[in-house]
Amino acid sequence: MQTQMSFLFLTGDYVYKVKKPVDLGYLDYTTLEKRRFFCRQEIELNRRLCPDDYLEVVPIVGRQGQIHLGGKGEIIEYAVKMKQLPADRMMDKLLPQNLVTEQMMVRVAEKLAAFHHKARTSPKISAYGKPEAIKINTDENFAQTERYIGVSITAQIYHQIKSYTNNFAESNKSLFDKRVKDGRIRDCHGDLHAAHVCLADGICIFDCIEFNDRFRYGDVASEVAFLAMDLDRFRHADLSQAFVNAYIRFSRDEELPQLLNFYKCYRAYVRGKVSSFMLDDPYIPEEEKTRLLAAARSYFELAESYI
Repeated sequence: MQTQMSFLFLTGDYVYKVKKPVDLGYLDYTTLEKRRFFCRQEIELNRRLCPDDYLEVVPIVGRQGQIHLGGKGEIIEYAVKMKQLPADRMMDKLLPQNLVTEQMMVRVAEKLAAFHHKARTSPKISAYGKPEAIKINTDENFAQTERYIGVSITAQIYHQIKSYTNNFAESNKSLFDKRVKDGRIRDCHGDLHAAHVCLADGICIFDCIEFNDRFRYGDVASEVAFLAMDLDRFRHADLSQAFVNAYIRFSRDEELPQLLNFYKCYRAYVRGKVSSFMLDDPYIPEEEKTRLLAAARSYFELAESYI
């Protein structure tokens, strides 16, 4: 399998994840040393929510004209080794079959609230919740997607969302400042959508963002909105609401509803952006790009629905 930034080799018992030697602007994997560093980061950060499944960083070596996992030889690459989670228990596979229950979402909310409570914060991390930092992120979204107008997003949707986002950020500066003061800005997961939640014997929330701290540091409300948005995308508004309500109950975050639609819009837009970026990836076949184009358009339309 592959993503925009990695190749994944699935063996049955284990997965070996190799990072592509790319510079996408918001991440830089262009040198072997950088790929080793971010492999180690991936192990460390993902053990916070999935402690038993991220195992080690494995060197890939060349020896006598062959490629080996580990052992002696010239190190030509590194891979993250993890246990292979059951594909049929991923939330994005269960949702279309109506196999996700409200009680499951309550358990996810409980795990997430406990994680956020313990997650790191500091003046540096908290700064990412300030209005000016949020504006940097949203401005970047619009700048990076402008070239996809007429491809994956219409001009009307683009300008409507941009106007809504800027107006909300401007008129709610005091709320964003209060979130910072109250310690709601944390070192989060950063990429919490249904495909990254495995509902097996326990709950494993995996594949957090390791390549750019800025994308993990943020308001816990943004993280909650991410998964809630994805549940909406699967047409399970009931599960989305049950998840949000349970999180508020466990975290006692009574202000979260005021920010929910803003961050749902933001997160849906980011997913549309990422799918659009993959249209330019030379490694991805055209057939897959047809699916990605449809996904990008649906995310942008979903983002518009929240304004």
